[in-house]
Amino acid sequence: MEISKPTDSARAEVAHIGKSVVVRGELSGSEDLYLDGQVEGSIELHEHHLTIGPHGRVKASVNAREVVVHGELNGNVHGTERVELKKSAVLTGDIVTQRIIIEDGAVFKGSIDTQREAAKPEPKRETVEAIVASSASSGFAATSAGSEAAQETLVEQKK
Repeated sequence: MEISKPTDSARAEVAHIGKSVVVRGELSGSEDLYLDGQVEGSIELHEHHLTIGPHGRVKASVNAREVVVHGELNGNVHGTERVELKKSAVLTGDIVTQRIIIEDGAVFKGSIDTQREAAKPEPKRETVEAIVASSASSGFAATSAGSEAAQETLVEQKK
């Protein structure tokens, strides 16, 4: 059985919870997590990757950037970018994500809500001419870096 663990050098920090570890309560962190033990409560890894290994038994609400499940998960999952259920996965709960992968053989009971990535607004750009024009009409001098010619034009207009 192939288990995907983050190997990217940018993800060098990966916490590992072994199969004999039991956690009850809130689990949160600012690094990727490989979980092969038991967790009951909630898991919050907003900008990071969570992998539930084949021995992992989770009864929790999960919030992470990416979630890969090999073991059992009972609870709702919010994967901001991606949720992947491997063939050995058993998931009972609702999933909210942008992308979902369910391998043949995975067991899933719940609903899936796929959401598009929120469009980032483009920064508002004004041309030097628009700034000069608005400054000239209001009677103020423009002070835009690299627009000495525009400043000279304003000074001449004020005379």
